[in-house]
Amino acid sequence: MDIDSLPKCGTAIPSAPIPDDILNTKGDHDMEKLKHYAQSLPYSIESQSKVQEILDFIILRLTQAIHARDDVGLVQWDSMLTYWMMLKYPLPKEKRVLLAKLYFNVGLVPGNSTQVVATCADTFKVLTRSKKKISLEDMRLPWKPIYDILKHDLFLSRRQFEYTQISWCMGYIADISRRFFHPAAIPEMLSTFLPLVDGTKLDAVLSSHFYLTTFLPLSHPQYYLPMMFRVWESINSYMYDERMLHFLSKLAEMHVVPEVSDPRLIEDIPDDEISEDEGRPKWSHQQGPSNTRWSGLDKDVGIFSEHEWNMLMCKCLASMEIPLADGGSLTTGPTADSQVGFEIGRLPKPQWRIPSLANIIVYSMSLDGPMVPPSNLPTPMFSPLPSGMNTPHIRDTNLGDYLSAPIRGKGASPRAYLAGSRALDSVARMIASTEHFFHPSNSGSWTGDLTAFMKYILYSFNKRWHEEQKPECKTPTHRRLTKTMKRELVKSLRTVTLLAMFSQDSTTVSNIQSCLKSMCVLEPDLIVHPVLERAVPSLEALVETQRTMSVIKALGSIAPAIVSRHVYYGGAKHLVPLLQLLIPGIDLNDPAKTLCTTAFLGEISQYIEIGDLTEFDEEESSDSSELSSNDSRPVFRPRMPALSLDDLEGNFLDGAGTLSRKDEDRLLRDTTGSFPDWIASFIRRVIQLLENLPEEGPSGSAGGASEVQVVDAVTGACSQICVHLSEPLFDLVLKMVYDYASNNVRSNAVRAIHQLVECVANADPAKTLAKFLPFCETNIRTELENGASSTRTTSSSTPLPSDATLHWNLAILRGTVYNDGKAVVKYRKRLLSILCLLHDKTFAKRGYSWTGKLISSLLLTLTHTYPLENKFVNPAEWTSEDFQKQHHLHWGKRYKPDEVTVAWHVPDDEEVDFALEIFKKLIEPTLVLLEDLLKPDTPRNATWRNDFCRHLTIVRNAFAGIPTLYKEYLSAEDIRASAETSDILDEIPEMIASVPGLNSGFILTDPSDPRYQYIHNLKKRFGSFLHGASVSLRQQGEENTLDAVEMLVRSIRTFMMEYGDSRDSYYLNESQYTSDKNVARLYAGQKDWPRAVYVRRARFYNAARLRWNSIERMRGPVSDLLIDDIVEWSMWHYASVREASQAVLEALCTTYDGVRKRALPVLQSALEPGNDDDRMKGALWTLNSSTFGKYAVNEPTLTVTMFEKLFDSQHNEKPSIQDCVSTVFENCLSGFIEPTTLVSQVPRPYVDKALEALNQLVPLGPEDHEITKRCEDQRIKRGHAVDEATQQLIDLVLDIGNSEDTHWRYTIYATRCLRTLVRKDVPLRPDHIEYFLNAMHDDHPTVRYYAQRAVMKSFRHIKLRTLCQTPTELALSAQKNPLKVEISVNAKWNTTEKFLNAYAVPMATHSPPKPVLYDKDPPGWLVWGDTVGLYSIPATKSAFLPWEADSADAIDRAREVVMDAEWWKKVIVFYSEENHETTIIQDDVSVVKSIFQLLEDEPLDVVKPLVEKLIADKDQNKQRAAAELLAGILNGSKHWPSCKQDNLWSWFTPYIDTILRKNIKSDTISIWSSFLEEDQYIFYHKDPRRVQPLVDFIWNSFKGMDYNPEMSFDAVKVITLFRCLYEELGRKFFSWTDETVKRAWGEIHNEHDHVRAFIGEILAFSQNVKWQPKPSLPTPEAFVLDCATLPKDTDIMGMRGVYHKERIGKLASQFVVWRKERVPGVRAFQSTYDRVGITICKWLYQSIHDLHAVSTWDYILPLVPELFRFTEVNDNKELVNRASSLLVRMCGVSPPVPLINPVLNGIFEAIQNSPSWRVRLKALPLLQVFYFRQLPLISEVKIVQMLEVLCQRLDDEVVEVREMAATTLSGILRLSPRRSVLTLKDRFVRLSKNSHLPDRTDPNYNAAVRQRHAAILGICALVDSYPYTVEKWMPDLLTTVLAEHTYDPIPISTTVRKCASNFKRTHQDTWHEDSKRFTDHQLAALSTLLTGSSYYSHGGETPAIAHLA
Repeated sequence: MDIDSLPKCGTAIPSAPIPDDILNTKGDHDMEKLKHYAQSLPYSIESQSKVQEILDFIILRLTQAIHARDDVGLVQWDSMLTYWMMLKYPLPKEKRVLLAKLYFNVGLVPGNSTQVVATCADTFKVLTRSKKKISLEDMRLPWKPIYDILKHDLFLSRRQFEYTQISWCMGYIADISRRFFHPAAIPEMLSTFLPLVDGTKLDAVLSSHFYLTTFLPLSHPQYYLPMMFRVWESINSYMYDERMLHFLSKLAEMHVVPEVSDPRLIEDIPDDEISEDEGRPKWSHQQGPSNTRWSGLDKDVGIFSEHEWNMLMCKCLASMEIPLADGGSLTTGPTADSQVGFEIGRLPKPQWRIPSLANIIVYSMSLDGPMVPPSNLPTPMFSPLPSGMNTPHIRDTNLGDYLSAPIRGKGASPRAYLAGSRALDSVARMIASTEHFFHPSNSGSWTGDLTAFMKYILYSFNKRWHEEQKPECKTPTHRRLTKTMKRELVKSLRTVTLLAMFSQDSTTVSNIQSCLKSMCVLEPDLIVHPVLERAVPSLEALVETQRTMSVIKALGSIAPAIVSRHVYYGGAKHLVPLLQLLIPGIDLNDPAKTLCTTAFLGEISQYIEIGDLTEFDEEESSDSSELSSNDSRPVFRPRMPALSLDDLEGNFLDGAGTLSRKDEDRLLRDTTGSFPDWIASFIRRVIQLLENLPEEGPSGSAGGASEVQVVDAVTGACSQICVHLSEPLFDLVLKMVYDYASNNVRSNAVRAIHQLVECVANADPAKTLAKFLPFCETNIRTELENGASSTRTTSSSTPLPSDATLHWNLAILRGTVYNDGKAVVKYRKRLLSILCLLHDKTFAKRGYSWTGKLISSLLLTLTHTYPLENKFVNPAEWTSEDFQKQHHLHWGKRYKPDEVTVAWHVPDDEEVDFALEIFKKLIEPTLVLLEDLLKPDTPRNATWRNDFCRHLTIVRNAFAGIPTLYKEYLSAEDIRASAETSDILDEIPEMIASVPGLNSGFILTDPSDPRYQYIHNLKKRFGSFLHGASVSLRQQGEENTLDAVEMLVRSIRTFMMEYGDSRDSYYLNESQYTSDKNVARLYAGQKDWPRAVYVRRARFYNAARLRWNSIERMRGPVSDLLIDDIVEWSMWHYASVREASQAVLEALCTTYDGVRKRALPVLQSALEPGNDDDRMKGALWTLNSSTFGKYAVNEPTLTVTMFEKLFDSQHNEKPSIQDCVSTVFENCLSGFIEPTTLVSQVPRPYVDKALEALNQLVPLGPEDHEITKRCEDQRIKRGHAVDEATQQLIDLVLDIGNSEDTHWRYTIYATRCLRTLVRKDVPLRPDHIEYFLNAMHDDHPTVRYYAQRAVMKSFRHIKLRTLCQTPTELALSAQKNPLKVEISVNAKWNTTEKFLNAYAVPMATHSPPKPVLYDKDPPGWLVWGDTVGLYSIPATKSAFLPWEADSADAIDRAREVVMDAEWWKKVIVFYSEENHETTIIQDDVSVVKSIFQLLEDEPLDVVKPLVEKLIADKDQNKQRAAAELLAGILNGSKHWPSCKQDNLWSWFTPYIDTILRKNIKSDTISIWSSFLEEDQYIFYHKDPRRVQPLVDFIWNSFKGMDYNPEMSFDAVKVITLFRCLYEELGRKFFSWTDETVKRAWGEIHNEHDHVRAFIGEILAFSQNVKWQPKPSLPTPEAFVLDCATLPKDTDIMGMRGVYHKERIGKLASQFVVWRKERVPGVRAFQSTYDRVGITICKWLYQSIHDLHAVSTWDYILPLVPELFRFTEVNDNKELVNRASSLLVRMCGVSPPVPLINPVLNGIFEAIQNSPSWRVRLKALPLLQVFYFRQLPLISEVKIVQMLEVLCQRLDDEVVEVREMAATTLSGILRLSPRRSVLTLKDRFVRLSKNSHLPDRTDPNYNAAVRQRHAAILGICALVDSYPYTVEKWMPDLLTTVLAEHTYDPIPISTTVRKCASNFKRTHQDTWHEDSKRFTDHQLAALSTLLTGSSYYSHGGETPAIAHLA
């Protein structure tokens, strides 16, 4: 047969006609996009107008559902809107705006279910995602409604246990809608949120901060940013930092464009969305705009001032979490965060801080400072210092002075920055300072963070760089990134990237891959060569696998620069040599390496043609340069001569960019000559891999999972390579594969050979078929005639050796029919004949199942619509002669969307006829055979079973291969019928979503076509057969039908599910499209892509249209029967069949509507008595899936039956069944939510307004109004059904709960169920509450637990219904307490102090009640709001009584129960039983409180005697019960009339002394202290004036306390109770603080440990409480203005510690006295010095781990000398440890800027002048920690002074101190001015030359050794400070100075050797580069220095990459 006459694979199908309204886009961007989609499909798509009609219909239904308040309809039609969006048609702006408003407002209706809120939030996000399509000019939104919901929902009341995700959703909505909040709302927002800030309470700080960072509009931060920074400075919290950084990251990116923040915009944009309770205060400093041109927010660095920037960089360093040898100086923030409440966790989390920081830095880069001369160093150095150094002569001075002589010059020059950018300079410094931590030998958890930081820096830089290259970029030219910045950034990050490349940690490696990719796009010439220099030796030498893999991954990362001519013109010449080196990477014994190699090959081969260009004459393609020059993209960036000193250095970059394009092209052409050899060896290697596979298992997979993965990866790469082979090379590969396949049969590689043949068939199906088909045909016939596959089997087993040849050839044949039906159809007769023969002769499972797969593949190839190829250029271009001769010029080509043509396979009539012929001649007869097998008289033996499975496999696979052969249609009648049987119950048919079908590549679309009717009827017949077989096999039911049943279940799945996108899944295509884009993406916001991405996109779009047509499938009578069958099989007696069927049933539920409704009754009936255990178990596991269980419990009409059946399951006592029931119950109850219809009563003015606007665009006709009315009626009816079902369920569950026969496990479920049924919107039934109250004394603790919580919930709801006046208030739980009065505030400077002092003044009794009480944390910490809500105490009349009338019966019943003393006695029995609780139990207290709040003092007389009896009993458990009852009664009496309260207190007060003094023993102290504090009890959130007697008692006890009693417990008692008082009162304790501290301070040296610990706590507490910001006026406006205008040193936030300042001053001087008095030795710990020292350390340690850590510095600083002295005492370990850890931890807190130098001076003082060498040794590393943590804040002058101090210590008498000084010095030199380094180098060298060692007997010998050691230590510090580079001066230092001293006396020689081994370790990876810095003579000397090291002895020559260059 003439192959050339066959059609070529990939010739483009002429594109289908495009509707006019899509073709004429009128320049509309969205229509252009749609046109490109339309052009990429092989069939016509619908016109824009038609699809807009569908949209209008969806919008109409949405508005009707919302109008009728029908949530069910809303969710239905919302999903249709989501599907509509998949079609990619543009949504007109006015509709988008109105829809977005509608969704926004519907999501904010109080009382909505979480599902509705989440649905609205998600769709709102989709509608507003694009900033171009919708902006603030188009739409404004109000912010207040979101805040109102959050405010009430975020923090739970103590009786609220059932919380929802509403807070999270509101935070999410606020974040998305923030850009639509009008900037004019900023003052109102600040006035709302700032009064909430309370720096003493972490929850208040974090929640107010969440509001600020989530609501404030980002467009005008000039009004609030200075204030945000001020507050941030004063807060020590990691969580706070994270959210703040995320916020600043958004700001920094947004404000590179100045216009955004123009104040005039505030006036220009209409302010039309102001909610009712919202004002627009005009603040004085926000007056209207001036007429000058707005220049943006630029400050020193981006939008930040220098002070703010330094703070950011400190946070940046801390964020890397690099552990220094410092015992956790970074833990102070996370420790402070440990006080956070769980509620904060309910808010959306901020973005991870690392990408936030990267974004801030990149978007702050601009030319904002003088420029440093560019570096040639991989890591740049910093600002040069002036010359004029004055080093003294050694002889004139002592050694220490000589070493520390000033390094600074006379005049200070201005600071210069890398590339003139401060932000870039900061990054470079930061990377330089952390360089050590990138090396694989020094990696840890921090390496992931560091490399992620670099990844995001480069990602953001790349994004910004390309944004700024676009013509429409709005960034002013002077703010843009420059080429110098780009180059210097890559240089700064290059060294560490290349170091971390070899890491073993997968996260680090993937980060580094991303870095390399970004760098090779930015500066390919800087990155390609270093990577190649590391790669080639590793690949040539095949070093350890880990290293080889690292190198291959790195090469994969820089692939764009190797294959893409426009990324790096000179990169391509390296490709072929690399490919040759990679052949050994394909290795079955090393799966990981193989996966890396194949990934690289797959990636590379997508962008090139693999073809030998040397066979063409060079002249033919000499016009290459012209061809490439008309490519508009810059292809190669010439080096920038003025900006680099590289050339002078003779660096390895030489020659990288010097070749002309012509030379590059010539070199590349020459290398392509090796392609034929390479492809041949590659295919041989692949074949070798296949030969060595392990034997295939029974299921046909090769060996284990890793082998399968390797074969998939190798054939995946093969497939890409084959597609891109030139014709001669393809013929070569085809021949090699054919020769192998025709001369071998390998039973271990059957699956693999199939995949390999598929690869070649994919590239050229015509040639492949012509080559393989005749050979396979002959062999298959021969094998079958000789009895292959003749042994009957039905289950997986190892195939017989005699069948191997048949399987081999079947596999090859299946591979050949993989692509292009046009090529296949030529062989229709031969193929059909083989298929019939195979069907008749294959009896073994492997034989007939492969036959089935062959049929399925063949039919899919014939009848499906799919792209034919994905070459890197369009088909027409590929076939052109020009391209073939010079394809190398096009490598890596990228396309715009309109340049791509896609070649599709569209089935023609001939292919369809062939497919139908297969059905007529093979499938239909087989179906007849199957039908015959079901006849009653057929014997059912093994042969029958084999025939059944064999035939069914053939038929099943045939139907699996035609998902798009014909299109199903739904008539209006079908739709109506389906609505009646829908899973959506009680809904009108119009609201059950349904949409018309669209074109999507179905072939037979005309139901009157005979072909359509034939296949349609045949499929129906197949379905009927499946049902018949199900019935028949169920009746037979024996074990050996198992294989037949499993095959049957699979066939039912095929029949029901294979349609539309089932074989070309939308979701799979989506993830592949995303992944292809991610791999191909060079930078964010890329607009041109490789062609393969567009081909994938076209396929994805086709799948989206198929998906649209498969959204709803029609259930016909046959389908219904099959659904019933699957339900039955789900309960069969074999677990394997049950599991398979349950999976099918779940899948059916997602595709067909009505399955659940149909299946539930059957499943529920299987739980009744009389069913066998297997059936019951099957039913339970099916119900357990959320598809069924959660559906049934939340559909009111189904709930009752569901619970009834589950509760009735008690009858089966088998443990395994009961375990199943438990699991189902747990899942159902967790999804069972409180029924409510409250939301339907809430008024929604905003929604109505939005609806009205939308209905003007999409108007409602008269019939639509009628539908809306019916929908509303139906919703009301559903509401009644909910109420009825709830009552029925309560009746049912109460009977079960009250029954004696109910098992305890079921009683628990009954109680939980009843608790959920307590409704907020419906009064409680008396029997319901009675059940809970009686269950409070049930024998089972879990029942009691749930019953108590149910009582609290019930009584709370009564209170809510009484106090909430409107449905909205009830929905928000926003009760209005009649005793609360809003008082307006006129804030003065002393308002807060007055307010706090009032707490200490007892209330006047019997005067008319005035509102004075404030229970929560007091307001006014930072600023005051306009009003404050105060409470009064009612005099005589009760505030709440009477409770709501509807609950009167329930309250009477509750009264009846609790007025009975017997009931209390029973409850007390359990309260006072023995348990492990050492504190009172919160629930017990809350339930008693609830009773006394509801009934006031009625039960008091019943309870009093019982409590008195408990008080009198000293037993610990009785005391706990007494405490719980008392706490409950006192808390419940909070709002009683004053006369009732007086009675209560007059009874209780006499007992206070007994309880809190006499009764307290060591075992009950924790009980009574928890009675006072323990979140939620007596003092918690309570105005102390409400419990005056208790406050007075405790305060007086404290005042009269003996601090030195005989028994320390007497003091502990008082202290513990006092601690409860002050800790719980918090800032309310303000008035008592001064006296408390005064008393405590006097006892600071007390002999009792407990007392001193308490004093430490008091000091920390008082420091916290007295912390108060100092704005000029405590109002939001004044505070914001102060922050913006006052100088940065003004302490507005009050963060300097002043309260204890005076005391600390005195203490410092007292320590001197006490130190002299100290008694050393055993009794040291008793001396005053030690006692006070430990107390002070405890206090300061606690304080630096708190929110206000920064204020502690003022107290630490005066004590630093003493803290150092503490560390040297040798007889008190505790003091030493506490002082050491305090010193280290303090370094993690950034001090206020004015204190930086004093802190350093304190450390210098200790290093220079401390007489104790131990102190000096301790202080040196501390200097390094402080330096590293606070680096950005330390001035350069101070750094130089640090060097001077350290150099002086090199001459310390103690060798350990000297060595530590050298270590510290090397760390600090890393970031020191370059000049200082050179000065020191000269100084050390001179010193070493001048040091002569006399004879050992000489008295000066030791001094001489010390002098030389100092010099050598200094030199080693210099060498160590550049661990990964070789500076110019370093070879000389190493080989002349250090080498001379190798054999000096110890410690000099050990120092030299240690330095040498360090050098070797750190330069190992880069030695091929570094060795070039040494001369041959120096290399020889170095080798001697590193004695015995062969590493350097070859003159440093490693096999270079000469052959690559």
